[in-house]
Amino acid sequence: MPFIDLLYRSKFTRKKEIGEVRINKTPEFEAIRAKHALKAGTPTGLGIWLLIAIVAAFLLLIPFLGLSKPTAMLVSSYSFWKEVGILGFTFLGFGLLGLYDDILKIFGFAKSGFFGLRRWHKFVIQWLLALTSAFLLWWALGINIIHLPVVGIIHLGFGYVLVAAFLMVTFANAFDITSGLDGLGEGLLAICLLAFWVISASVLDRVVTLFLSVWIGAVVAGLYFTIYPARAFLGNASGMAFGATLALVGLLSGKFVPLLIVGGIFLLDGGSSMLQIISKAVFKKRIFPIAPLHHWLELLGWEEPKIVARAWISGIVLAIFGVWLALL
Repeated sequence: MPFIDLLYRSKFTRKKEIGEVRINKTPEFEAIRAKHALKAGTPTGLGIWLLIAIVAAFLLLIPFLGLSKPTAMLVSSYSFWKEVGILGFTFLGFGLLGLYDDILKIFGFAKSGFFGLRRWHKFVIQWLLALTSAFLLWWALGINIIHLPVVGIIHLGFGYVLVAAFLMVTFANAFDITSGLDGLGEGLLAICLLAFWVISASVLDRVVTLFLSVWIGAVVAGLYFTIYPARAFLGNASGMAFGATLALVGLLSGKFVPLLIVGGIFLLDGGSSMLQIISKAVFKKRIFPIAPLHHWLELLGWEEPKIVARAWISGIVLAIFGVWLALL
């Protein structure tokens, strides 16, 4: 692929495997880092190409298919261009933050202090982006409810903004963490997107259905290069964008609980890492020998393809259940 060759020539490659935070140089951490040492030098940044391709294809297909014109058969409950704008803001906003993070790590600017942001700075920016997107959902599209099976519809009012922002930040970081093995995050994402394509088509949301169609095609194409042994990695640019926008798609479809179920593997794997960080910060103890969970499975002797395949199977089961629940 020409873009991968360009990444090689521009030295946009992974310098080393980091795994957990640098201060956690435990024997388990060192064992996993040594196992992944051979991945150093693999191009990273394939996600940049995917971001560009997705946005370009989406915008070109809107006029080509005439989707901005309402029809008697297909009438969305949201304003077409407002929905497009919110999707674009979230997708590109988190993508640019992730790209900045990639550039710092790959070219060594993080060590030099060149316009560097600490982890909590990036976390604050994530929240600012998520709160803006969530506010637009509430203000521009008028979304202020969540639907819970059995319980029914719950009106949150302005509190919806906080709930929606929390979900976007959570999924942005969970996807980024889960993408630590070749093809793991990308395969699970393709499964989640297919599930929400069915859901969005069922509620006649033309914007989300088209966006997901383009997104699925790009992710599957990228999976060809990131599956074990990976020829390239996506990087944080697409990692943050994909995770946050997955949450946004779930919110636009109005399927709060199905989002948590369909994206359950992301929440489980990413949540294990967050629990580990909180436990060490508060109690000075580790909950797991190493986090996230996919590294723990490696430590137990599971090979990388085995972990990825089992995660995909689990993701398919959760996706089927989530779609069934959403369509009730």
